[in-house]
This record gives sequence, structure tokens and C-alpha cells, in this order.
Amino acid sequence: MHYTKHLSPNLTDPAGVAAHEQLWPESWLIYPIVDNLVAAEAFLEAGVGILQFRHKGFWSRDVFGVAETISRFCTEAKAQFIIDDRADYARILKAGLHLGQEDLLPADARSIIGPDAMIGFSTHNALQMTAAVNEPVDYVAFGPVFPTSSKENPDPTTGIKGMKTVRALTSRPLVAIGGITRENAALCWHAGADSVAVIADLIPDPCNKQTLRARMDEWLRLANQTRNP
Repeated sequence: MHYTKHLSPNLTDPAGVAAHEQLWPESWLIYPIVDNLVAAEAFLEAGVGILQFRHKGFWSRDVFGVAETISRFCTEAKAQFIIDDRADYARILKAGLHLGQEDLLPADARSIIGPDAMIGFSTHNALQMTAAVNEPVDYVAFGPVFPTSSKENPDPTTGIKGMKTVRALTSRPLVAIGGITRENAALCWHAGADSVAVIADLIPDPCNKQTLRARMDEWLRLANQTRNP
């Protein structure tokens, strides 16, 4: 199974590499969150290794069709596909699942999607992060690190100091969420984040497949320069 329930927060390999770094590929440094086919295809063509489909409204047949097509794109690109919130559709599409604090409990979701599917879990403070240690999840997200407009009622901003605090509380891969841009992403990586989830700063103006691809190329160069100076 994927999840790392029994890892010690201080576990390292003989070379001194932290457990969370062993479990999170370099191609997952950028974690794009999308709601459409054009962006998904552009980002996968650019070389991202993980991608989440987020749809907060009713899942019509058309919405499912979009998710199904993105799933196929991810399979062809050998990328990890994640569905936001919905364990039922994640199981149908053989995708990973991302859960928030008000969604299904990870243990209940695990009973639906099985022992081998990837599950991520959002946390917003140190107490939630501590509780997440005992959940059957593969990675934890933390934030909002910076002010965000992606949610109507976001949790309080944690800042980089909060990111550094929770990094010490978990051995699982840590994804920074909330207000991440090209200008502040490096602060998150340096504070211990294994990845940064990005929504708004992935969308250029004008927005089309070519400009989306160019924006992701810019993000991937930034990640490579920051993590491999």
C-alpha cells in the first residue's frame, strides 16, 4: 500500500535523506490543480508528474467525461491523477483522492478506494497535522500559507513559520497550499515543503493551450533552479 503510517517523523535513510523526500518524486515538485481539459493537457505535455482535478459542483455526465479524459491523459503521460473530494469517482477512475477536513475521514475513504490508491489530506494548523499522523494517507497538505482567493472562506493564513513548524510534525510528504505563486514558491520549498499546489498562478492572460504550456515550463524551470541550484 502507498501510505506511510509507521514512519517516524525523524526517519532518514543511511545517506541522511528524509523519508518524505524518498516518497515524493522530483517530477511532483509542482502540483497543479485544474478544472478543464485544455489546462490538464498543456501541463502534462510540459512534464508534470501529478495533477488534481477539482470540481466543487454537481458531477454531471459531462463533468465525469472531463475527469475520465484527464485520467486517460495522465495514464498516457505516466502521471499520478488525483480527484478532489469524491472517493466514489476516484474509485471508478482508479485515481488518487484528495480530502479536506470536512470531507470523508481518510479511513472511511480508504475503505472505498482500496489500500493501494493514493490519498492526500489537507490540514490547516499544527493540531490537525498532529492528528493526521494516525490517518491512512500518503501525503499531507498544509495552508493556506499565503492569502488565497481560491476558496470563499479560507482558513487563517499560516505563513512560512507555520510551514516550518508542521514540517517537524510529520514524516509524510508535505504539500504547501494557498496563495502559492512563482514569487513565493521557493520560500515553501526552503521551509520543507516537498511540493507546492498551484491554481491561480498557473493561468496566464491570454489563456490558451500554448500560453498554459509556457507558464508550466516557467514553473518547472523555477522548481529545478530552486531545488538543484
